[in-house]
Amino acid sequence: MDQLIQVFGALLVLAAFAALQYERMRPASLLYLTLSLAGSIVLAFLAWADSLWGFLMLEVVWGGVSAVGLVTALRGSTADRPRSS
Repeated sequence: MDQLIQVFGALLVLAAFAALQYERMRPASLLYLTLSLAGSIVLAFLAWADSLWGFLMLEVVWGGVSAVGLVTALRGSTADRPRSS
């Protein structure tokens, strides 16, 4: 079962990356950042469970960068909305 979850997490990250490379998504899009973050969370959890420290470090950094980008994108999208009076 772990292998199936691992493949799912990898597919999330790889789908986002491929869409970015083929210009189907922008690097700051909510979908790209969400897929990237979700995949890295899945993979980080599995790396932690199996004591794969190098892989865990990669996924924590990947997820952290994605999370910062997602927060920035969400703040930007709310800042662009007109305020109600």
